[in-house]
Amino acid sequence: MSDTNDLDELRRRAERGDTDAIDELVERAGERGDVAELRRLADRGSRDAADQLVQLAIDADDRDELRRLAAAGNRDAADALEELEEEDEEE
Repeated sequence: MSDTNDLDELRRRAERGDTDAIDELVERAGERGDVAELRRLADRGSRDAADQLVQLAIDADDRDELRRLAAAGNRDAADALEELEEEDEEE
C-alpha cells in the first residue's frame, strides 16, 4: 500500500474515532512537520497533536502559531510564548 493510501486509510479510521489511527497520524505528521494535519487533529481534540504543534512552533520560533494556539486555550503555548517574550525583554 502506498503512503498516500495508507494515510487516507488512517484518516478514515481516525474519523471513526480509532485512537490508534489518531496516534499514528499524529506521529507521522510530527515527523513530517505537517502543521496542517496536526492542526486538523488538534482541532478535533487530539492533545498529542496540540503538543506536537506547540513543539514545532517553539522549534521554529513561530510566535504566530503559538499565539493562535494560546488564543484557542492551549496553556502550553501560552507559557511558551510568555517565556519567549521574557527572553526578548532580557536581551
